[in-house]
Amino acid sequence: MNTAEPIRILRGPGGEVEVEGAYDEFAGLILARAGFMTFPALRGQWVRLPFDLGRDWENRHASWAAEMLNAARYPVHLDPDLRIPPPGQPTPPPAIRPAPDAPKGHRTRR
Repeated sequence: MNTAEPIRILRGPGGEVEVEGAYDEFAGLILARAGFMTFPALRGQWVRLPFDLGRDWENRHASWAAEMLNAARYPVHLDPDLRIPPPGQPTPPPAIRPAPDAPKGHRTRR
């Protein structure tokens, strides 16, 4: 059932929230319950949340998926950018990630 490799829930380079790593059918059902959609891809399946529903919505659903997977005893890594802020605090702005070809120490603009 569970593998040693964690299921990773992260925000991709295009801003989409997606799932990486090995998971079985039951984990796929948990992800679907949290709002993730599955699409065929060249190397298996692409599992992601719907696009453009807002960072708060994405963070809530990604955190909910991680909590449910943890409760089912799956190893999970949730991207820190997706964690729900404490009550009363706004969602933090997106992390600034350097472009792959940018020299170290420089930041890209969004």
